[in-house]
Amino acid sequence: MAEIIQRDGTWAFDGTTVRITPGLHRSVPLFRQTYGEVAVPLEAIAGVVFEPERKRGRLRIRLREGADPLLQATGGRLPDPADPYRLVVDVDRAGVAEYVAEEIRRALLLDQIPKEPTKAYLLPGPPVPVSVRSSDGTVSFDGTQVRIDWADTSDRVKRATGPRIIAVGDLVQVEWLPNSGYEDGFLRFVTRETVFSKLPPEKDPYALDLWGSARRDLLTALVATAVTARLPHPSTRNGGEYTERRQPTAAVPPAADHHDVLLRRLRELGELHRDGVLTDEEFAMTKAAVLRGF
Repeated sequence: MAEIIQRDGTWAFDGTTVRITPGLHRSVPLFRQTYGEVAVPLEAIAGVVFEPERKRGRLRIRLREGADPLLQATGGRLPDPADPYRLVVDVDRAGVAEYVAEEIRRALLLDQIPKEPTKAYLLPGPPVPVSVRSSDGTVSFDGTQVRIDWADTSDRVKRATGPRIIAVGDLVQVEWLPNSGYEDGFLRFVTRETVFSKLPPEKDPYALDLWGSARRDLLTALVATAVTARLPHPSTRNGGEYTERRQPTAAVPPAADHHDVLLRRLRELGELHRDGVLTDEEFAMTKAAVLRGF
């Protein structure tokens, strides 16, 4: 057993699995504490490195492309401190960190673990049900459907449409961008009918606009990951060839379906306008955005 215990967390390697447990210290980001313990099988690892620095070092695991739904959902956009595959190491424990890294590298070599992309997720993602309250509303996922309940501060168009319920079978992909504290983020659920919609997140009833607490909004990545883990693996797209892009490529509906979706979206907007939910200005702006998207 190779193990290193730090304030930032604990890594324990038993020859087949790296068990990563986040620390409980207040310096450990809320996202990592909420994501919890991660068991990384050896076959999911592409490499490991220890990066020494003058005061502290960093122990990092690099996973094989396509092995982890968290990395697929977040597209490598998680802030460094929130990365569960990174451990801050005190300078006096650098030798232990190097030992742990070397043990993992030796096991990768002995087991001849390939570095090529995987054809299935090797990590399960967060358990369900999972629910997160964000600045734009509460998003929940029970394993079969997504539900969005809008906040009082959500755009009135969203609130007028009521709770949004989306079945997993209707989803094409999940798009996630973190709220950096300087720029807003979003969590968007792309369905076959909305794949061409370019509505801004604050107006899109299939998207959460992340503009509040960056620390709290980061937790929406839990839902994005749980849903992504239950969508077809990226290797099944594009004729079975793995896409090198971090985000899945959306399926493109046939031209006839494309036209039907456009008409349906315009009818929905027209009904909202007639019912007084959308003002003339909002209707014109939203209609233009939908037309641009199609």
